[in-house]
Amino acid sequence: MSDAASSPTGARVAAFFDLDKTIIASSSALAFSRPLLRHGLINRRAALKSAYAQLMFSISGADEGQTERLRSQVSALCTGWDVAQVSSIVNETLHDVVDPLVYAEAAELIAAHKADQHDVIVLSATGEEVVAPIAAMLGADISIATRMEIVDGRYSGEVQFYCYGEEKAKSARRLAEEHGYDLTRSYAYTDSSTDVPLLEAVGLPFAVNPDKPLRKLATERGWPILNFSKPVSLRTRIPSPTAKTLALGVGVGALAAAGATWYGIKHRRRAEGNGQ
Repeated sequence: MSDAASSPTGARVAAFFDLDKTIIASSSALAFSRPLLRHGLINRRAALKSAYAQLMFSISGADEGQTERLRSQVSALCTGWDVAQVSSIVNETLHDVVDPLVYAEAAELIAAHKADQHDVIVLSATGEEVVAPIAAMLGADISIATRMEIVDGRYSGEVQFYCYGEEKAKSARRLAEEHGYDLTRSYAYTDSSTDVPLLEAVGLPFAVNPDKPLRKLATERGWPILNFSKPVSLRTRIPSPTAKTLALGVGVGALAAAGATWYGIKHRRRAEGNGQ
């Protein structure tokens, strides 16, 4: 029986997922730097600079100042880009770029939530043109991502909505109001300490491959820590989404059957409930 079905109020349950280093083993934005380079949207110097910035970001952890600088660099870099061209590049190269990066454990977890009739929601600071197709490929029900201002079909360089930090928590609460989610029974998964507001907004927070500050906080608060380490190709399990599906950002169905990761989480919850 699903959590939603067993809830005395009949409220729905959501599972909120960060994207980078939680579902995929890299930066989603950085992953598309090669096809963007190939199509002439960025030059080699910009690609190397972006790679270096992402490397420093991953080594040092999720520092707010560094994240803001990286956001500013990305905004400046994409100013003037044709939005339709970017979307076309992402859609055409989606499986080749993202397929090898998806954690098997994350795919199993998403499938298990879908099997339990939970809505799966991806929240990411990466641009929506990248996040929406990835979320659709993974079978997510909803995706919320950073939105850039578009003027005459091109990015102006201004950010309309930055899906980062407290904004992720606000988005979760807004979606809960719109869709009737019971946040006290809902889940959140992330690797970054900048997403603590999101973790605090739900009743079942999980730290996935956490940075040092999040690992420390999760240990102090007793939040479960999950270690994902097995990127696996989903090409044989997920059909290529149609252009219509990508545009709408809807899911393409469940992934693999739930495995040991989900069993361990459910077993822990039952054990904790019996101990109360």
